[in-house]
Amino acid sequence: MSSFLDSGILNFPTGFPVGSDVEKSAGVSKTDLDARPTQVLNLPAYGNWTNRGWNVRAHGNVYKVPDIAQSRVDHLANGFLIGTDVDELQKSEQAQARNLTRSIFVVQQRDTSVTLDFVSDVTVKPNVSGGVINAAGGGQTITLPHNTTLEGDFDAFITLRNTTGPNGGHVLRGNETSQIQALNMYAKGTDTGNATAYLVPPEGITVVSDIDDILRVTKIYQPKEGLLNTFARPFTPWMNMPQVYANWSSSINNLHFHYLTTTPEQVTRNYMEFIYKTYPLGSFDTRPLNFSDVSATLHIRRYLLDMVFRTFPQRRFILVADTTNRDVMKAYPQMYKDYPGQVLCILLRNTSSTDPGNRFPYDTSGFKDIPRERYMLFNVPDDLARLDVVNGQCLNSSVSQHVTFKTQGLPFGIGDGDSVAGRIGPSFVSAAVAALAVAMVVSLA
Repeated sequence: MSSFLDSGILNFPTGFPVGSDVEKSAGVSKTDLDARPTQVLNLPAYGNWTNRGWNVRAHGNVYKVPDIAQSRVDHLANGFLIGTDVDELQKSEQAQARNLTRSIFVVQQRDTSVTLDFVSDVTVKPNVSGGVINAAGGGQTITLPHNTTLEGDFDAFITLRNTTGPNGGHVLRGNETSQIQALNMYAKGTDTGNATAYLVPPEGITVVSDIDDILRVTKIYQPKEGLLNTFARPFTPWMNMPQVYANWSSSINNLHFHYLTTTPEQVTRNYMEFIYKTYPLGSFDTRPLNFSDVSATLHIRRYLLDMVFRTFPQRRFILVADTTNRDVMKAYPQMYKDYPGQVLCILLRNTSSTDPGNRFPYDTSGFKDIPRERYMLFNVPDDLARLDVVNGQCLNSSVSQHVTFKTQGLPFGIGDGDSVAGRIGPSFVSAAVAALAVAMVVSLA
């Protein structure tokens, strides 16, 4: 259960297979794999302004997709489903389960050189782009300074030259503009490694947003449903959250969106496709494979948050997630304390107040020393609709707040207040906790 509780990710209880484990479990021969084309997961990047020019963080993974028979794919896919098999799903769900399983059973390519083409040909969607504009120049080809890791990952900051664009334009200097400029990045040698780099000025506001159970319906707190909603069912927005983000994007000048999920790299493409069809353009972070063990998973969100905050020390941040993620409940309030003046708002969906299927408790102790007006636990997207977040209005007075600065969200109100706990005898509390533990185990059976 630790993977679900600690990081809120669909990481399959024992982790996804990598490298030689894939070859063994999928029955792939080295000869067959050598003949397969190389592919690249190129994540949408952010770039910051320095005294040397624009610095872009290029990160992703290089891999090959083995040719696996459908019968074998179905067998592997069944390992990610609880209480059902692929052949019992609808046809569209079968297709998604098979595609996602193929994306998991890939073989990462170590010690591989990565070269990126930067091209100013971004298609910017009106009113949902956060003020992003197409860069007028900056086209160039850059080979990353280091080859891929043992797990096929690459992650490096590279400096762009301010080359002339097709119409004689140039990239705007970061200290002379408040606009976010975008360049497309194409990985050489493959048609799968396309992404966008966002050149973000030193000052302004950045929304750092989790995805599961805040931007899409996942139900991570119900493992069977969570796996079905990821592996088989179409990704579905959570209520009218897209409208909230669209309104922020159109009303707040040059708002930078950064989507940060600790979902493993292998399933990232589905997440990115959903985000860019449904939410404003923005940069993207996921959990790289060199953070593949459980102990590292507990720290990956904080590691990625620190990287963004240190890259933009003058920007202010709005942090958005839900109470299901235990690492969020630790990391978000600590970011407020560790980076004074940078965290504008912390906005958390209280999943236990709106979904009776959520039985995971959450710990609010980290918020004890944070000013009450800087964070809010909300129930539905409309609770955010009229907030003036630019001026630091993070709290909707019409939304009831009950924060006890300890563990909350247990059944029968246990932990939500002394008055409740005082009316329940110790034996009843023990029985309730035991019942909760049994329910969790049964849900995974």
